[in-house]
Amino acid sequence: MADRPENRVFGKREQQHIIILASGDKIRHMTVRPWMTAVAMCFAGMFTVGYLAATSYLVLRDGLIGATMARQARMQHDYEDRISALRAQVDRVTSRQLLDQQIVEDKVEKLLQQQLALTERNGKLDTLLSRAGSSGVSEPSLEEPAVEAEPLAYGRRADAAAGLKAIDKLLGRETAEATRKASIAPLAYAAPGESVADRTDRMFSSLTLSLKDVEREQMTRIRALTDGAAEMADAIQSIVGHMGIDLQSQIAADNASAIGGPFVEPQTDDAFVSSLGELDNALNRLDTVRNTARKLPFATPAPRGDITSRFGNRTDPFLGRLALHAGIDFRLPTGSEVRATGSGTVVSAGRNGGYGNLVEIDHGGGLVTRYAHLSRILTKVGETVETGDIVGLSGSTGRSTGPHLHYEVRQDGRASDPARFIAAGTKLSAYLN
Repeated sequence: MADRPENRVFGKREQQHIIILASGDKIRHMTVRPWMTAVAMCFAGMFTVGYLAATSYLVLRDGLIGATMARQARMQHDYEDRISALRAQVDRVTSRQLLDQQIVEDKVEKLLQQQLALTERNGKLDTLLSRAGSSGVSEPSLEEPAVEAEPLAYGRRADAAAGLKAIDKLLGRETAEATRKASIAPLAYAAPGESVADRTDRMFSSLTLSLKDVEREQMTRIRALTDGAAEMADAIQSIVGHMGIDLQSQIAADNASAIGGPFVEPQTDDAFVSSLGELDNALNRLDTVRNTARKLPFATPAPRGDITSRFGNRTDPFLGRLALHAGIDFRLPTGSEVRATGSGTVVSAGRNGGYGNLVEIDHGGGLVTRYAHLSRILTKVGETVETGDIVGLSGSTGRSTGPHLHYEVRQDGRASDPARFIAAGTKLSAYLN
């Protein structure tokens, strides 16, 4: 390349550059003008700027893509962490609900077992109550404990309704309205700040206390009935004892049996069962004392007759001097019915000296009754008679001044005042009927 002389154009100097290209014999000349240099420089600058811009774009794009991907990765990780936390929370809630459900079911099962036990106890108690009622032992009047029922927190509504219904039944307060309300008790969830377990604990504690009230009421009734039966038996035994009669000996003689065996402590620690046993023993004792007392001569042989002569010393109607009257006389028309004053066996039925036609009954334990001056005897020796059975008809046979009944009571062969036995029978009537 060679420089040409400078050309002046309108007073200016124009510098040109000539580029010579030689290729073999061929020589080419290229004139590079300033504007061409400027254009080339512009293209070079634009290319450089474009290259730098493209390079910067590629570099920045990779950075932006990396940052975006990192941000998306962080977001995905955060979402996954949140989902895991929510899933764990759901699992905890589900596990807690299952645990609460199990707690509720266990407590309902326990409650139903208590209810079943009380129902069985009530069945046993009803039998003894019927016996006590038939024996005349009055049942105490007790206030019924209130049952405050709350709805279940989870499931088994029907079981809760059955429990409430059973409680009402045990208390004698079962009504259609109570059953309807129990059967439609809605499910409820725990209040804010209170867990389901706490609510179910509170509800079941209330029901358990109600069942405990029922159990205490049953125990109170049993104890009251046991005391009542014992008091009645003691009263009968006291009245009979005042007559000089050993009632226990009479009972032993009437209930003699071949039983025995070693003494073994009862195999139960259940206070309710023990109380039932005590009540049963008290009622058995009352029945035994009553049955024994009913056999003794405490009735009157002539309910419609007037007493004309009492027991003790009197003027003999035939000899006119003091003599012992060993019985009491009842004024009765001839042919009136004469009844046995107690259960026993006829040991004499026939003519007997001054007694005339006599019936003698052995009541056991050294007690004997005599019915004299009968016009007709309606029983025979060896026959067993019960209280109130007709043994003969009144008359005036033997040493008698007119139609009447001579009635005697003898203890171990000695005459006793029959009026005392009749008065004791009047007192016993309140306990024997």
